Formats: sequence, structure tokens, C-alpha cells
Amino acid sequence: MTHSRTPAYDELARAWSRMHHLGHLQSIAGWDRATHMPPRGNEARAAAMAEMAALLHRMRTDPALRERLQRAEDEPLDAVARANLREMQREWRLANVLPESLVQRQQLAASRCEHAWRSQRPANDWPGFVANFRAVLALAREEAARLADAGGLAKYDALMDRFEPGMTCARLDLVFGDLRRWLPDLVQRVRARQAAEPVLAPQGPFALARQRQLCEQVMRRLGFDFDAGRLDVSTHPFCGGVPEDVRMTTRFREDDFLGALTGTIHETGHGRYEQNLPRAWLGQPVALARSMALHESQSLAFEMQLGCHPGFVAQLAPLLDEAFGAQPAFAPHNLHRLLTRVAPGPIRVDADEVTYPAHIILRYEIERPLVEGEIEPEDVPALWDAKMQELLGIDTRGNFKDGPLQDVHWPESLFGYFPCYTLGAMYAAQWFAAMRQAMPDLDERIARGDLAAVFDWLQANIWSQGSRWSTDELAVRASGEGLNPAHLEAHLKARYLG
Repeated sequence: MTHSRTPAYDELARAWSRMHHLGHLQSIAGWDRATHMPPRGNEARAAAMAEMAALLHRMRTDPALRERLQRAEDEPLDAVARANLREMQREWRLANVLPESLVQRQQLAASRCEHAWRSQRPANDWPGFVANFRAVLALAREEAARLADAGGLAKYDALMDRFEPGMTCARLDLVFGDLRRWLPDLVQRVRARQAAEPVLAPQGPFALARQRQLCEQVMRRLGFDFDAGRLDVSTHPFCGGVPEDVRMTTRFREDDFLGALTGTIHETGHGRYEQNLPRAWLGQPVALARSMALHESQSLAFEMQLGCHPGFVAQLAPLLDEAFGAQPAFAPHNLHRLLTRVAPGPIRVDADEVTYPAHIILRYEIERPLVEGEIEPEDVPALWDAKMQELLGIDTRGNFKDGPLQDVHWPESLFGYFPCYTLGAMYAAQWFAAMRQAMPDLDERIARGDLAAVFDWLQANIWSQGSRWSTDELAVRASGEGLNPAHLEAHLKARYLG
């Protein structure tokens, strides 16, 4: 009978596998809450999910793990197991900073706030939202303070680190400061250029059943595996579930099919990343997506880099004719103009790729002082209005629905997440620059409908790597350099001014 030479590590791997299975159930319960749960089920669901959050927290903070983590350090582990141990230690460290009661109260407060937000947003009810939001914010501030003290970080850095390990406000301020310098001028130049380009609006209505068929057709073309996932409808599109069972959502409107289609392409990028994470390591932290900026780099690689590529748009055109009947607006050149139209608007999820970073800068510049206690919820609307005017020239006064109530992130206490979207756009541009360097004929391949070149590169360099490397190391291995925002600027100028 042989004995493992890594008993402590093996015990840790079993513990994390159990947590993965319970997290699977928690994730599906969260997806169901957003898609199928009847409204009166919310209190009971919130209590059940809070109980599960507390149970998982107890497992992550089990005192026996401390000794096993220490012993595993001295065991003969291969490179992947060593990386997995690093990720276990990080999870254990973050969990042990937070008391179980805080984790449970946060889950309850966020469930209540998000559920009420669904009706408060359409009602433009900012005061009603704030009544629930105060509890969410107070708990987020407590979490930030505890994590900051334990990690020697600033409070916002500590919350951002949950989603984007290693990213700091100091680094982000440089990146966003540079964006602020060139973005407003680019928006003006592109709009002046596009003013001379006529664009035909599609004529609806567009039957919802046809839209759904179209979205699923495009998901298949993009390689989504429907035997390991599905598409549903929710208030706010998202991608959830687990790698073995990916749950994507979108939302439909009869007068506009493009929102559902581009949203679905975006979420398909997330879904394919999840479906292609390394199966050999499944259930372990090393098999998880590296960071949320990398996750967003996948959705934006699909939606913006590929989805708005003229070669890909030409392949969408016949699908639209088939779904809704042929019309001049579906001609490839017009469809491309529709998808790349730059028009500052109040809604982040509807924003074009040129104005989108302004929406992220605005949220970052509000939620950071909010978390750090420099401002209170009452201060948010006036700040929002001022920054909307400054960054995008839009008047949002009195419009809470399309202003600070528009996103699900604050009611769900996802402070520190927003920067990941624009960091993701930067990484997506960097990935495509690296692909073009490796494959000079990439654009011709896409135009021929050969998308395998894109997917194979992402599979080899991003998806299959999971969390084996730090984000910076993974970027260097994939593209030869760490995060380089210059690729986003070059991409936008080439696409919109070239």
C-alpha cells in the first residue's frame, strides 16, 4: 500500500472540492433568483443563501486548514499544485479577516437591496433605494476596513483586490488619468466624422421569439456549448453558474434587437471562458478565472473586437435577414455603422466602445470616496450629474433611473468591480494585437468566417491557464508584455479614425 507524499495538500484539495460543490448550488440558486423565482420567494431565498454563505465561510476558516496550509508548503508539489496552494492561501487569508456574522449580514442586506432595486429603478425612486443601500454600504465599509488592516492596503484597494488581485488605485489613477487625457478629444473627432456618414435605423418590431433564436444561433457560431449551459432572461444580463453548467442571461425589447444581440455576444465571451477553464484542475482555486478584468477581456474580445469586426458583421447580416426579413438597414456596411455608432448616452450597458470608459471613470470616481467614507449616499446624485456633464456632456439631473440606479453592482455590494470593465477592454485590445502579430492574416481569416484562429489563441493563452499565473505574468506570457493601455487607444483610433 502506497501513501501519498503530499497528505496535507491532498486534504486541502478535498476540502476545496467540497466547497466547489456547495458553491455550485449557491450559484444556481443565485441564477434562479434573477431569472425564475417568484417575487414572494425572495425573503426565504435570501435567508437560504445567507445560510450557505455562512457555511462556506465556516469551511474556509476551519482552524484545521491553517496547519495544513503550513505543512503543504514543505511537501514536494509540482508547479500547478504549488500555484493552487498559493490561491488556497489567498482565499484562506481573505476569508479569515471577515467574521461569519458579517458575511451573513452582507448576503441578507444585498439580497434585500437588489430585490427592491428591481422595482425602485423603474420608479425613479432614489430615496427608497437609499433606505436599503445604507445597510449595504455600511457593511461594505466594515469589510473594506478589515481587509485593508489585514493586507496593509487602502480601503478601496482592498475591495478591488477581491476582483482584480494586485491592482491598486495608484496604478489605476495613472491608467485612467491617461484615458481622461485623450478620450474626450477622440469622442469629438469620431462624432464629427460620423456626422457625415448616413446610417439607416432597422425597422421593427422584432419578435422576441425570433430574437431569441437569433441569439442562440450566434452563440453556436461563437462556439458556446449548449450541452453545458443555457440562455435565459433577467433584469440585468449576466453570466453565472459554474464551468460545468454555465447560465447566461440577456434581455429583449421588441423595438430593438441590437441590445439583446450584442449583450448576448458579450456574455458568450464570459461563458466560453468558463466552459474552457482547465477541467483537470476543476474544483480547485487554480482552475478559476484569473481575475475579473481578464473575464471582461473575454466578453469584450467577443463583443467589441470580434463582434464589431467588419468581417464578422458581414456574417451576421444574412442571419438578420433570415430572422426578421430583409431590409436595407441589415446591409453589412450599414450594420457595421450601427454597431460602431458613437453617441454619448446615460446608460453604461448601452454605451459604444469609445464612450464606455467614461462611464467607468465616473463610477470609480464616485464609489472610491463612497467606500472610504469621504461622501455619503446623499452626495451621489449631484456628483453623478456633474461628472456626466463633464465626461459626456449629458444632463442627468432628476433622472435616477438612468443615473445612479442603473447598475446592479451597488445594490449587490460589488464595490471595486467597475474598473475591471475598462481594464478588460484594454486587455482585449492587447490580445488582438498579439494575435495579429502571430497571425498577420487574422483579419482575412475572420472575414472568411474562420473564427477558430481567435478561439484557439484564447484557449491556449487565457482559458486553459486558469489562475496558474498572476495577471501580470499571464499577460506577459500571452502577449509579451504586462497591461499596456496604448493598445486600446491604437485600436479605437484605427477602427474609428483609420
